[in-house]
Amino acid sequence: MTFNELNLSKRIVDAITKAGYKEPSPIQEQAIPLMMEGRDLIACAQTGTGKTAAFALPVLNMLDNESRPHPRALVLTPTRELAIQILENFKKYGRYMRLHTVCFYGGAKQGPQIGAYERGCDVLVATPGRLLDYMNQGIVSLRDIEIFILDEADRMLDMGFIHDIRKVVAEIPEERQTVMFSATMPKEIEALAKDILHDPESIKIAPTTSPAETVDQKICFLEKDNKKIVLSDFLKQDNVKKSIIFTRTKHGADHLVRDLGKLGIESMAIHGNKTQGQRQNALERFRSGNIKVLIATDVASRGIDIPKISHVFNYDLPVETESYIHRIGRAGRAGETGESITLCSKDEMGLLYDIEKMMQKEIPELETELSVSIERVQRGERRRFGRAVAAAKASAKEDRFSFKKKEEKLRKLKNQKKASQKKTGFEKFYKKNGDIFEEATKAFEKKQKNHSGKKIKEETGKKKEHKRRAS
Repeated sequence: MTFNELNLSKRIVDAITKAGYKEPSPIQEQAIPLMMEGRDLIACAQTGTGKTAAFALPVLNMLDNESRPHPRALVLTPTRELAIQILENFKKYGRYMRLHTVCFYGGAKQGPQIGAYERGCDVLVATPGRLLDYMNQGIVSLRDIEIFILDEADRMLDMGFIHDIRKVVAEIPEERQTVMFSATMPKEIEALAKDILHDPESIKIAPTTSPAETVDQKICFLEKDNKKIVLSDFLKQDNVKKSIIFTRTKHGADHLVRDLGKLGIESMAIHGNKTQGQRQNALERFRSGNIKVLIATDVASRGIDIPKISHVFNYDLPVETESYIHRIGRAGRAGETGESITLCSKDEMGLLYDIEKMMQKEIPELETELSVSIERVQRGERRRFGRAVAAAKASAKEDRFSFKKKEEKLRKLKNQKKASQKKTGFEKFYKKNGDIFEEATKAFEKKQKNHSGKKIKEETGKKKEHKRRAS
């Protein structure tokens, strides 16, 4: 099948042809016709399968090149990186159309975002926190929304955005088309789908329990203290052109940047504690080839869509088994091949057991000079690792929700600062007219002094008069 057979407008077909797209992926082939019919849809597909184009192309086609004052399509996505990438894709696919796409995300100044929105917005791409912030300020209206896209719904759940999503949905017209994309389908997401979708069609391209076939997986068993040495040896190999390293925590990512720097390897970290400017700078430098090593946490793992990544390294095994699939899915994209190397220590064997159980196969071992012999967990022995896994889960949970708490804290501090900076009309006027304020103050003080002197004189005169009469 070709894109011409999907009944897309010539402007869109010309744009995707210019972008280098030759034929639709399976998710695009199935989702685009259903969306063009106006059906509600729930799609479960692996990362890297072309999900963004699967909803962006029909949205642009249905908006029909007619621009209006308020947005008619809303795309909610969990992270800033994903929001920016979706914005770039909408612009790329709609380059020959007169539709405007605007992006709202936290960690950036409000002025440019609000300015872009006020100049016209047909498609709004947003993260839940920043969108609700603007809605509470009365800046954004969702009364004209015709198409609602919820992207990476399972990641929204992981990051604690489900209640925010329900608040947004409450402000959207009931008569709308709703489309949900999710890599996994936990019970909470199924419940949400029942609430916000009407008689949806269901698409499942490939289960997330199976990794991309274009990624060659390997695992090294090591002592924990030797991980960074073995990792640095891998990174110095000629065939490692561009690589992403995943750690379990933000602090671990920052420590690894410093450790690799001491070993002569330049890298940058991207995680929830970084500002938007820092994250964008790291991604741009990595995308352009200025740096060849990027270190990330799972919060950012689905927000990275950079071609020609040759290697993915799991410095720490993920607590959530599905995250392993999403991590290694950064390599081997768009038909290219890639390699995934996992560094596993003894206290992570329980996590490895869960991953291999999910995939229903063992990851082949890659031996190094520092490899150690560790026996894989056998069936029935999983409980031995319960304590280590529980600690890892607690650490991951803290990491997962901390960036949202940080966003809320920053919003509160900003509002408090604004409240403390409120000036009276008198203060606002004299702030701009310092000289006048100074003169007025001096005149006032002089008047007060003269008034006090005059009063003292009158009292002294009265006393003298009283003495004179008494004598």
